[in-house]
Amino acid sequence: MIGTLLIVSGPSGSGKTTLCRRAEAAGLTSYSISCTTRAPRPGEQDGVDYHFLTPETFAAKVQAGEFLEYATVHGNSYGTLKADIEKLLLAGKNVVMDIDVQGAASIRACTDEIIRKAYADVYIHVPAAELEARLRGRQTDAEEVIQLRLRNAAMEDARQGEYQFALVSADKESDYARFTALLSTLSMRTRLA
Repeated sequence: MIGTLLIVSGPSGSGKTTLCRRAEAAGLTSYSISCTTRAPRPGEQDGVDYHFLTPETFAAKVQAGEFLEYATVHGNSYGTLKADIEKLLLAGKNVVMDIDVQGAASIRACTDEIIRKAYADVYIHVPAAELEARLRGRQTDAEEVIQLRLRNAAMEDARQGEYQFALVSADKESDYARFTALLSTLSMRTRLA
């Protein structure tokens, strides 16, 4: 039986990466490592946090059709290698991907049989005042970047109705409890082998 592919979207600062990484650390899922052209943040490692690619290498992979999805967000390119996901799903692994609404729409429209059988998605919503506090609390972005992320969050929130599930963020522990409940429910779905 193939695994579940759970797409997790939400604005920057919503906690989506933390939820995905925590579920992986607990052995509930395999985490998909995305490719990006952005520079690593302090402490990030290539092949662990992201595959950090040059814009030229990224463009070559786009031309070769190697990405399941890719998009430009906040001035940088991000993408997921299709072969990486299919390999995990065919091995019966559950995979989580934290990607933006553009990437989710692209995967949602995918006609690949394996992806369609495995697909589910959830949107993580954070009330605006809480989101701003989280972004400022990171202390990693300049003011203009924070303002851009807040504007983008409003546009992303407008698309949450496209998702099968929504999780309104409260705090880390209750968010994680609801996230793992969703993973448990999805593992009970029936689908063709």
